Amino acid sequence: MATTAKAKPQAAAAEPLLKRMDKGGVATLTLNRPSARNALSVGLMSALQEALDAVAQDRAIKAVIVGAEGPAFCAGHDLKEIRANPGRAAYEALFAQCSRLMQSILALPQPVIAKVQGFAYAAGCQLVATCDLAVAADTATFCTPGVNIGLFCSTPMVAASRNLPRKKMMEMLLLGDAIPAAEAQRLGLVNRVVGPAQLDAETRAMAEAIATKSPLVVKTGKEAFYRQLEMPLAEAYAYTSRVMTDNMLARDAEEGIDAFLAKREPKWEGR
Repeated sequence: MATTAKAKPQAAAAEPLLKRMDKGGVATLTLNRPSARNALSVGLMSALQEALDAVAQDRAIKAVIVGAEGPAFCAGHDLKEIRANPGRAAYEALFAQCSRLMQSILALPQPVIAKVQGFAYAAGCQLVATCDLAVAADTATFCTPGVNIGLFCSTPMVAASRNLPRKKMMEMLLLGDAIPAAEAQRLGLVNRVVGPAQLDAETRAMAEAIATKSPLVVKTGKEAFYRQLEMPLAEAYAYTSRVMTDNMLARDAEEGIDAFLAKREPKWEGR
């Protein structure tokens, strides 16, 4: 009598490290390692880098939201992974990868908004500080606690120190204490603080407002903002004067001014 072998049940597909959802010109990128507090493993950083590279070439996307699953926004680097792969070469590769990722956010044509629902520590705080804008739940906390485990938060401080006053930054780095969302807003690390139930809607509203602007003008302005910050005053004015001149010659500037004078909505062409 012939017998039929039973099919082996297929293993469930692994959850992606990063989830992307596009809606209304806004790409939402969600860190998806909740059991590891969304720690920035090599794999998660690679997935986020790949997504940002794709978004940079996607003309349909006008703004980006970076959020996270679970109770934590991001716990920083994955310490278990780091200890499992010791050595100078591994460490240099790790921090070079992270530095490239952060600089890619700054270089992205579209503004990036951090949606912070939980704690953002070390490289997680760095990620928030690197994003162009940030909205936090009032339950979120921020910290650069590396000093507590013998690892000064040197790379996170690059981004955070460009957001926070010097004395407060040094306090956070030297003591390793967390600050609440309300203080993070007062100090300039985040833009808005809302209740957890309002976080999604508030962040979405900010992204959708940006999506109504000329993508050319937003791209031009974002690039100019970060470049002029690093220049002496006279050089910054000379540079931004050239940017303004080029901007005035753009079709979207003509359309925007004409629409304003005619009291109508502009129709952006992205050029």
